[in-house]
Amino acid sequence: MFAIAQPVEVSRRSLLKGSAAATAGLVIGFHWIEKVFAKATSETGQAITPNAFVRIAADNSVTVFSKHLEMGQGVYTGLATILAEELDANWDQIRVDSAPADPTLYNNLNWGPVQGTGGSSSIANSYEQLRHVGAAARQMLVAAAAEEWAVDGEEIEVSKGVISHPASGRSARFGDFAELAAQLPVPQEVTLKSPKDFSLIGKPLHRVDHASKTNGTAQYTIDVKMPGLLTAVVARPPKFGGKVKSFDPSDALAVPGVTDVVEISRGVAVVAEHFWAAKTGREALEIEWDFAEAETRGSEELLQFYRKLTEQPGVSARKEGDADAAIAGAARSFTAHFEFPFLAHAPMEPLDCIANITDGGCEMWSGTQLQTVDQWTASAILGIEPEQVVIHTQLAGGGFGRRATPDSDVASEAVSVAKAIGGRAPVKVVWTREDDIRGGRYRPLYVHRIRAGLGESGELLGWEHRIVGQSIVANTPFEGLIQNQIDATSVEGARNLPYHAANLSVDLHTTDVGVPPLWWRAVGSTHNAYSTEVFLDELAEAAGVDPVDYRRKLLKDHPRHLVVLNLAAEKAGWGRSAPDGVGRGIAVHESFDSYVAQVADVRLKPDGGVKVERVVCAVDCGRAINPDVIRAQMEGGIGYGLGAALHNEVTLENGEVVQSNFHDYPSLRIDEMPEVEVHIVESEAPPTGVGEPGLPPTAPAVANAYYQLTGRRIRRLPMTELLSG
Repeated sequence: MFAIAQPVEVSRRSLLKGSAAATAGLVIGFHWIEKVFAKATSETGQAITPNAFVRIAADNSVTVFSKHLEMGQGVYTGLATILAEELDANWDQIRVDSAPADPTLYNNLNWGPVQGTGGSSSIANSYEQLRHVGAAARQMLVAAAAEEWAVDGEEIEVSKGVISHPASGRSARFGDFAELAAQLPVPQEVTLKSPKDFSLIGKPLHRVDHASKTNGTAQYTIDVKMPGLLTAVVARPPKFGGKVKSFDPSDALAVPGVTDVVEISRGVAVVAEHFWAAKTGREALEIEWDFAEAETRGSEELLQFYRKLTEQPGVSARKEGDADAAIAGAARSFTAHFEFPFLAHAPMEPLDCIANITDGGCEMWSGTQLQTVDQWTASAILGIEPEQVVIHTQLAGGGFGRRATPDSDVASEAVSVAKAIGGRAPVKVVWTREDDIRGGRYRPLYVHRIRAGLGESGELLGWEHRIVGQSIVANTPFEGLIQNQIDATSVEGARNLPYHAANLSVDLHTTDVGVPPLWWRAVGSTHNAYSTEVFLDELAEAAGVDPVDYRRKLLKDHPRHLVVLNLAAEKAGWGRSAPDGVGRGIAVHESFDSYVAQVADVRLKPDGGVKVERVVCAVDCGRAINPDVIRAQMEGGIGYGLGAALHNEVTLENGEVVQSNFHDYPSLRIDEMPEVEVHIVESEAPPTGVGEPGLPPTAPAVANAYYQLTGRRIRRLPMTELLSG
């Protein structure tokens, strides 16, 4: 257990000290705000208060409180490394716990007064914040030692969790001075280390969660048990936008173990003593649905609608010069259409949430990416204040954006069911895999059209990119991302195209479709990187220039793109002949302020399909906090992206999802995973995200390699034609 000190109003760089009586140790916090969404700050008008991030206990343990969700991406390790570096702690004394849900203390500094994890922002928004926390804690421990030993603090040294005074030969552990340090004034100014003195940052430290995830003691929401806990599954409309017209609960209630059948806003919930009874009871339910306002179109109908829109101008997202005139007057012009399906997230741990209504409010247990939004949702359902909603954030078995729903779908169901049964017991709502694949949230369907014009010497004279698809953030708390009718998530990776073209146009058609969209790992870059990088390869060929050389010329004003491009090409042996039967393709892309280039080697199989044998990846994510975590995230992004590119699509027939589980929405199999090499650019720039940027270049690099083998361009994903002849 730990206690959070009461916050006080302080200056921008102030720190918070907790009382020794409350914590039996040192608790300090810090708030450093670099940027917030203008919409968030202007509408709330709330002052930002400090937050508590570290506890040093008498047993010498150092517990870092993570405001961000650990869902396999290694954020616990990265955040702890930053703080431990400035604290001069020994890595073996570090522990990490999830921080309480409180946006006044633990907001994401990139988002404003919202606590949440996403957009590859965790390390980037916490870097300076946690460095200052660690430095302040160190300074307070030194001051405590100086007072106890009656020596000058300038003579005290700290290294690997030991405080020492060389002149007198005295030394002590952090825990020996934690209580005294907590009673001292919090320093208003601290001195940060020079990066040349880093001993933890940049080193391949073992992950803080590796032991518990290896021995099975790590606790996810699916593992949480408590007295009287009931389990619920929800029958949801098979068409999006459908509603319950009527239902007969009698057959469900006859199933042994079923305790309740209740209607909530999202469907009909079957509540039982255990999961199997709840699932069996749901199967026995008789429900009549009202589809008057439901989405009834199929995937092909939507594609036909989208294709027509690509022939009409959309809302301008970027315009430089006159792309249309430049293309019309070019020596040669090219046009390509690209189509991208709906994609499910399919995290390994099923979606789940526990809600327990109490006299003082509501407690929830969940591996949520958006604690603050879940608090808002629960408070609205129960008619209480958000502060009365206590969230115990659990580890999550994958997220990829699925646990960051702006309408808090899973959390709202748990709270609604608990309320519907009168709050007499805690309720765990569990989504089956079929529930999530068929009734979840999706990377939207997109159709692109790109046109370009080349001069006589192959120079790029004009570029026109048109995108058609749904807005992810419309009618959500994140609607501020829409500016001048442009959803930034729809055009990211296209609007910021780095390739030089004197005449460039990017426009967008935002469609109204009843299928619920959601950000999916790397969001807009998942489709925009593919269309731009595959099309650019086509232009390079038309210009008679090597694809890497063509990119180099067009990236002359983008040095960080160039560095990763050149590094990936060098390490992959670009320019040397590929082995017989192997095609080699390249792609480079920036997302979430990180730069990634990849070279893919694919081999033609006897049946005419291909095997992706190797991916060489170069990444510039600023200062590398933990190289092993960075490599793991690049490898994971490549595997996740390759699986989607080869296999995945969610299709609709008459508005209903066809796929249901891993048999028809498969993950990448282990024998399909290529050998991956990751090369990290040394950088002194501030650290940026790695959870998502490894994904976007993978599919286009593979597609470009496939073209080298077969002479066939792949303009519609997934790449099913690669799997067999």
